[in-house]
Amino acid sequence: MSGNTAPFTVQPRLTQIAMAVRPEGMIADLVSPRLPVDGEKFIYSQLGVDQFFTVPDTRVGRTGAPNSVEFSGTDITASTEDYGLQAPIPNKDINNAKNTNFDPLGTAAEGTSILVDLAREARVASQFTALSNYNAAYRTTLTGNDQWSDKTNSNPGDAILTMLESMLVRPNIGWMGRQVWTKLRQHPKLVAAVMGKIGSTAVLEAAGKLDRRAVADYFELDDLLIGETWVNTAKPGQTASMSRAWGKDAGFCRIDKNVRSVRGFSLPTFAFTAQWGQKISGTINDPNIGLEGGVWVRVGEHVKELLPYADAGCLFKNAVA
Repeated sequence: MSGNTAPFTVQPRLTQIAMAVRPEGMIADLVSPRLPVDGEKFIYSQLGVDQFFTVPDTRVGRTGAPNSVEFSGTDITASTEDYGLQAPIPNKDINNAKNTNFDPLGTAAEGTSILVDLAREARVASQFTALSNYNAAYRTTLTGNDQWSDKTNSNPGDAILTMLESMLVRPNIGWMGRQVWTKLRQHPKLVAAVMGKIGSTAVLEAAGKLDRRAVADYFELDDLLIGETWVNTAKPGQTASMSRAWGKDAGFCRIDKNVRSVRGFSLPTFAFTAQWGQKISGTINDPNIGLEGGVWVRVGEHVKELLPYADAGCLFKNAVA
């Protein structure tokens, strides 16, 4: 950006607006919770599977000392990345808005904040829906009759329960795209199972749609999250091509809600986001905006989305047609 005559100035009011904005249907902060780090570069712990499942000898002799254990996970160095956007506001617009209810700076901060959040949602969705980010035993691509949109031949309840039972780390969170949820909640076999219907006519009698809490309880989950967000995948200037960020995939993972530091995992957690500082918003003066000059309103954050424990998640790719 050329012509700046003043450094970037953080504006507390604009920062509050940027931090308060939270569009509907975004789940990135829930499946990849933010953890604070002390600087741009940080170290996080990645523990091996043996750390959680190797049984030590806990017997202690009358005069002996207890055996010792050591949690020697791998320390990995990483860095947060900078993500942000800015919008130009001519001073003429600011002057015209005086004595009105319109706030051009606040509106710009809100709009750019939404797009920064949307970009994060797309990044996290891309991570969670990539087969390569899961243990080979805990990922499957559904096709044809196995897809949950096939109400006659598929059995999503059995498929999910079988997968969850096979995992070393039991998931506590489920997630899926809106297209998957729409089909899953109306699947007659799952409706019958959740409603406790039995017998040869149970599936025929099962009708209606399930709510998220009922399905979460059936699979013994703390929560079931539905990714609603749309993204435009077309390049700037091209005709819009809208698609769901979370696609037609579904997954289940362990997110340890007690984790407070990237250096300490008492239990395996599938994902987290390292965050250095808070989301910020501020202004930069620029005499080259419009006839009377203006300001750039900038919103950004320093974050890094990480998946430290692949065994704590599973993926159903192409869950519906």
